[in-house]
Amino acid sequence: MRFHLRHSQRFAQRLASWIGSAVLLLAPALSPDTASASGLLDLADLISHPEQYDRQEVVVSGEVTNVQLATNRQGQPAYGFLLKDHAGTVKVIGLGQVEVREGDQVIVEGIFTRLRQAGRTIIYNEIKALSIKSLNRLNPDLVG
Repeated sequence: MRFHLRHSQRFAQRLASWIGSAVLLLAPALSPDTASASGLLDLADLISHPEQYDRQEVVVSGEVTNVQLATNRQGQPAYGFLLKDHAGTVKVIGLGQVEVREGDQVIVEGIFTRLRQAGRTIIYNEIKALSIKSLNRLNPDLVG
């Protein structure tokens, strides 16, 4: 019984997330205030106030650039890319296969970190992706 309950809860969470994304896709003329109310965060807000969103789940959109594929220490596929819009750029990383290409418009849901140390390198404004939805493939007519 527990398995079915947990599975149902996960399904409900994913369905709610998908419905939220579908609302954004079906209403491309949303004002910024309406988009913020639906959970989509402007990159400008994220970049301007990184301490406010540090280690929080965020949902942002932008254009994919500089896609890099790699393999982590455990031999799993991994990826990284830059997500940019008019306000700036954040780095997106994740495990698994990524189905995005240079220039794709995407919605990224993930955990934001304002800074992290990797050896001697400090990485600023990074999102560890939980999900990536390509707007180009969902409905190319909705992408401006």
